[in-house]
Amino acid sequence: DRTGGRSSWFGLYLAVSLLFGKQVFAQIRYSVPEEVKDGTVVGNVAKDLGLEISSLTSRRFRVVSGTEDAFFEANQDNGALYVHKNIDREELCEGGGACLMELKILVENPLEMHHVVVEITDVNDHSPVFPEKEQTFEIAEQTLPGRRFQLHTARDPDAGMNSIRTYTLTPNDHFEIDIRQSDEDKIPFLVLKKSLDREQSRTHTFLVTAVDGGKPQKSGTLNVSIIVLDSNDNRPVFSQEIYQIAIQENAPVGTSIFIINATDPDEGTNGEIEYSLGKTLKKNVYNIFELDKLTGVIKVKGLVDYEENDIHKLDVEASDKGTPPLTGECRVIIKILDVNDNSPEIEVTSLSNTVSEDSKPGTVISLISVKDKDSGVNGKIILSIMSNVPFELKPSYKENIYSIVTKEFLDRERVSHYEITIKATDCGEPPLSTFKTLNIQVSDVNDNAPQFSQNSLQFYLLENNIAGNVIFSISATDSDLNDNAAISYHIVEQGSQTGIISFLNVNPVSGHITALKSFDFETVKTFQFHVVATDSGTPSLSSNVTVNVFILDQNDTPPVILYPLSSNGSAEGVEEIPRNVNAGHLVTKVRAYDPDIGYNGWLLFSLQEHTDHSLFGLDRYTGQIRTLRSFTETDEAEHKLVILVKDNGNVSLSATATVVVKLVEPKEAFAASDVKSAAKKDDEDTNVTFYLMITLGSVSVLFLISIIVLIAMQCSKSTDYTSKYLQEANYDGTLCHSIQYRSGDKRYMLVGPRMSTGSTIVPGSNTNTLVLPDRRRISEEYLLSMVLKSIKPKCGGGRVEQNSFHDLYIFAKREQIQLISLKRVKHVTVFYI
Repeated sequence: DRTGGRSSWFGLYLAVSLLFGKQVFAQIRYSVPEEVKDGTVVGNVAKDLGLEISSLTSRRFRVVSGTEDAFFEANQDNGALYVHKNIDREELCEGGGACLMELKILVENPLEMHHVVVEITDVNDHSPVFPEKEQTFEIAEQTLPGRRFQLHTARDPDAGMNSIRTYTLTPNDHFEIDIRQSDEDKIPFLVLKKSLDREQSRTHTFLVTAVDGGKPQKSGTLNVSIIVLDSNDNRPVFSQEIYQIAIQENAPVGTSIFIINATDPDEGTNGEIEYSLGKTLKKNVYNIFELDKLTGVIKVKGLVDYEENDIHKLDVEASDKGTPPLTGECRVIIKILDVNDNSPEIEVTSLSNTVSEDSKPGTVISLISVKDKDSGVNGKIILSIMSNVPFELKPSYKENIYSIVTKEFLDRERVSHYEITIKATDCGEPPLSTFKTLNIQVSDVNDNAPQFSQNSLQFYLLENNIAGNVIFSISATDSDLNDNAAISYHIVEQGSQTGIISFLNVNPVSGHITALKSFDFETVKTFQFHVVATDSGTPSLSSNVTVNVFILDQNDTPPVILYPLSSNGSAEGVEEIPRNVNAGHLVTKVRAYDPDIGYNGWLLFSLQEHTDHSLFGLDRYTGQIRTLRSFTETDEAEHKLVILVKDNGNVSLSATATVVVKLVEPKEAFAASDVKSAAKKDDEDTNVTFYLMITLGSVSVLFLISIIVLIAMQCSKSTDYTSKYLQEANYDGTLCHSIQYRSGDKRYMLVGPRMSTGSTIVPGSNTNTLVLPDRRRISEEYLLSMVLKSIKPKCGGGRVEQNSFHDLYIFAKREQIQLISLKRVKHVTVFYI
């Protein structure tokens, strides 16, 4: 409260004055308008109080305010009182009375306090304002003149003449304004001076203006809308008394088929229309159609069927919501149009689910009849087979009856089951279709002979096999079913190999082939026979396959000593050498051979017993015995050497030879040498030469046979399928290396030092030799490199070029290697001589 605050300050200063100084009381009154600029001088308060202007600063002349907002300040230089802050009278003082502000002017030495009253006068700075911009009245057209309607009262914060003075109304024929004075407020009223007619004008709009008394005047406006209310004096009216529409049958439930519309010139509830179906219609009409009471939309409620009823008549009523309500009527005639709403029906009157694959074209497998409930064009049917099958439709003498027949020969092995999809389409618009699927099984006949995977088969069998064991298996397939595919096997003799075939037996059911005896590689290296596969059909069909069997060598023969060989057949000999021979002197050479091939025939020599290990040395590959140093007088005159000769099979076999070396004086050695040479010449000619001739002859014969067999097999077989087996020969019992491979296939056989046939060949396998299970495509260059790398470590030789077969040929010639078939890599057999 500003009044209370001023009183409190006054009391405080009064107390201070009584205690500490001289008290002076004076009161001056000033007047200033609101909203003046800051710095506006209200009056010279120092002059009016009689204070010396020159002493104002020393006496601390000032305005004391009891609030935070100081609207006035005093100037100590000239004693003027000026506006310090913008003053809003409406904010400081409410109402229309005088707005006074009491100021306290304080000076010291001596202490004096003076009271100054400042009146804030009003200026017309506000316009009248209505609480709302618009006001609406609803007046019935039957309202009598003189009826008063209170308007919103405007508000103006200004006071006195600046407040609201009057209200004005836009000129019109029906209303006038009346003002009622209430205390300080003026309340405006709208007065009806002439009856309203809604048919002439539905609404009226006016502008009410509130004007204040300021100069210049300010005003505010209010938009007034008058809505004339109607009375129910009109009934709903349809545009036609009878409506005719047509719809197709089977229209979906919920389909809008027609919108009925009536109009009512009345307004409000008097013009709101509700629609309804008449109460005297047939019962089924209410089940088929429904009418929306608000929108007038007629919808399908149930099944519309032309065949049941082709026309429906609906009585429709339209009622308003007046009091009392008024009603209008009309009739809606609905015609139903027929549509193609029935699909054809397919009936299978006779069906054979199974047809033999040897059936002739034209064989009937089914009889079919079709029908359609529709009539005319909608009932005419077109029948067709949809799927791509070897069957066709044949029409009968009677309409809509068809037969299904075969149109070509069938093959069960190609297609064993058919699904025949039959389509029946009527000629309606749009056409309707029906599908029927028949499942037909094709029965088997014996029209396929058993088939082997290849025209000829190759199998590899280790010699010395156990009699009675299965050595390999064969298998054929038959595309037929059941007994037509039940296969039995039997062996057919061929050519001159009747004796060997008699020792083979084939299981007629499984195809397992059993050897009834053990084979010997040295006796038989290869043989051939035929296996016939016969099915159990009627009549039975058969096919045959040629089986080539290659016997693989095993290490089953020990080495044979050729020299030394004494007269009684034992491997023992005596050699005399002079004492004066130097180191490296050739004492003798132990000769041996092995009937086996490959590693099984590769021989190594070693000293098992000797009297002095420092005197004699034995070459492990050649069997040569040489002196390691010169003899001394202290060396014994006779030395016994026991030489062990063994092959390189998985289980090595060996033989021993004994050489007795006698040291004699040089003269005795020459004499003994002459006598010995004469005595041994015949023996060597008869024994060593005989064995060597046999060995060389055998090797040559085997080599020629191998070449002939190889050429014959190459000529008789395609380039994509050649034998991978080529028998090998040895020479002088010192076969160093054997390599067999084929560049056109992925399976190879290599035989070399420290390898054995048992570790590289799988006997009894119908997949031939499995040596290098490499699944890559191996190039000829890679095979060439493999050959050279495998033979170089054991057989010596310098730098080897591995880029072409020409390099291989040069290397072979330098290293004394015999090469076969270098023209094109089908088989390469390398013999070291």
